[in-house]
Amino acid sequence: MHRMSKLKRKPVPGKKWPVIAFRVMATLVLFLAGLIIAGTIYAFARPPVSGPLFRIGDSASGSAARDSSATNGGVNIFAGIGRLRIPLAGSSTLILSIAFPYPADDQAFTEELAAKIGEFRTMASDYFSSLPAEKLVNLDEEAAKTEILGRYNASLRLGRIQALYFNDLMIID
Repeated sequence: MHRMSKLKRKPVPGKKWPVIAFRVMATLVLFLAGLIIAGTIYAFARPPVSGPLFRIGDSASGSAARDSSATNGGVNIFAGIGRLRIPLAGSSTLILSIAFPYPADDQAFTEELAAKIGEFRTMASDYFSSLPAEKLVNLDEEAAKTEILGRYNASLRLGRIQALYFNDLMIID
């Protein structure tokens, strides 16, 4: 019978780098595992009604793209219409964002608003593109809001919008 002899490797001087790298990575993995375990324990220990630990950005700015809704005591802000780019007479363009409050607890009205986003965009575009150029230069914002609000409410069946807010109202030549 032939016995296999065990080969012993002799340590090569200056080759301790892989051992040090392994120890550093193992320490980092253990630290991250400990951090995840501590975070999980903390998450289960927090009361369910507690708010977020921190916020990123300003939640009241309404800068979300699609249906940003900042909850405010039973009222949400609907900004799902997004930014409109409306071509005007000549080569100028009107840039406008429209938002409005609506009841947070009315699920049916919320669904109706979401379903009418395209219609709302068309109504606003039609209104502003029909205005003569001299009216746009000295735009009466309140009159425009009243007219668009009337058009929006005429198309709604399950609720009414009380106020409109214009954001980013700019005319670019």
